[in-house]
Amino acid sequence: MKVEVVETALVAPREETPRRQLWLSNLDLAVPRTHTPLVYYYPAPAHGGGVAGEGSFAPGKLKAALAGALVPFYPMAGRLCVGADGRLQIDCNAKGALLVVARADHTGEEIFDDYAPSPEVRRAFVPAAPSGGWEACPMAMFQVTFLKCGGVVLGTGIHHVVMDGVGAFHFIQTWSGLARGLDAAEACGSPPFHDRTLLRARSPPRPAFDHHVYSPAFLSGRPRPFVTRIYSVSPKLLADLKSRCAPGVSTYCAVTAHLWRCVCAARGIARSSDTLLGVPANVRPRLRPPLPRSFFGNAVVRDLVVARAGDVLDSSLGLVAETIKKAVDGVDDAFARSVVDYLELELDKGVDSGGEAARERLVPGSDLWALSWLGMPMYDADFGSGAPRFVAPAQMFGVRTACMTSCANKDDGITVFFSIEPEYLECFEKVFYGE
Repeated sequence: MKVEVVETALVAPREETPRRQLWLSNLDLAVPRTHTPLVYYYPAPAHGGGVAGEGSFAPGKLKAALAGALVPFYPMAGRLCVGADGRLQIDCNAKGALLVVARADHTGEEIFDDYAPSPEVRRAFVPAAPSGGWEACPMAMFQVTFLKCGGVVLGTGIHHVVMDGVGAFHFIQTWSGLARGLDAAEACGSPPFHDRTLLRARSPPRPAFDHHVYSPAFLSGRPRPFVTRIYSVSPKLLADLKSRCAPGVSTYCAVTAHLWRCVCAARGIARSSDTLLGVPANVRPRLRPPLPRSFFGNAVVRDLVVARAGDVLDSSLGLVAETIKKAVDGVDDAFARSVVDYLELELDKGVDSGGEAARERLVPGSDLWALSWLGMPMYDADFGSGAPRFVAPAQMFGVRTACMTSCANKDDGITVFFSIEPEYLECFEKVFYGE
């Protein structure tokens, strides 16, 4: 896929911002040290006007709005550095975010009618980290690519250490709102909350639970080949799955239960063997007191659900979903504080779980890793010509990883991006759709 780069620029905040070194929590340090790549597809406006350099995505307009958005989100204009204590942190030095302008001799239909996240998509539409080491690498990198049909692809790569999905979509809302002409307060809403010391470990650390999911031994150690497919969960299929679960079971738990059963069946896991499910939980509302809703950083903890494969396959979907719900509901203040304390002890031993995850590309030892962006405002990204038609990962995060997202039209159900080894794909698809 050939893409021609037209312009590359570093965009600094348009106003003076705090110059300081931002302390990173243990949850920040435990994520993979990579940029999370996404693509936003905007079809050509019905009234035309899709000429590069004009309209909602005019580079000058995007730069001005980006410079404005980087004022409240100033850590995104900084760089990683090592503090005097040897701990990784963000040097809020206002060096800027990377913005690339490009052209591609492709239409949106050619790219997105049969879309699948892949390394090729990432290379084409999301800027690569420049050479020179991580100290010189921008925390945020964006690329606007004008297509020959008049459509636009916006590729985003935001370093995971800076924020989780909640913070990333908050930033895109702010940037796009400023591009539409909103004032800063209206575009941003609640300003990002930057004090990450709310997630500092207790002294002394006192983990009360087993957190094997964070141990380097949990990573499989070597990347494995996989293919990625997109599965539509129609309103009808979703209603059928949820009807087999108890009232109060979330969409995430119902769909994850279905995925887990499908993976066990497709891989032919021995019924007497344990199967592992990795689940994340946003702890902003779970801590006591809760974190601010606009907390800007990583506030997601991971847990493992362990079950016999035979129990997952033979039990009702509702019972499997209840098992998942129990694990997710169990992530409370005590559990989250225990995770932070466990990571503190691991750091004291010289174990760098984030560095390990980056090197191994977060290939977990679980049979399924189920992520959810459901309920996040990922389509609230109107730069002036309308919301994107499609938002997706540019590349998946590892084998047997599922990512659930809403559709642009919420009445269309949900979408599941799923990566699996090629040899299991055919069987998985038959089981997933009940063939």
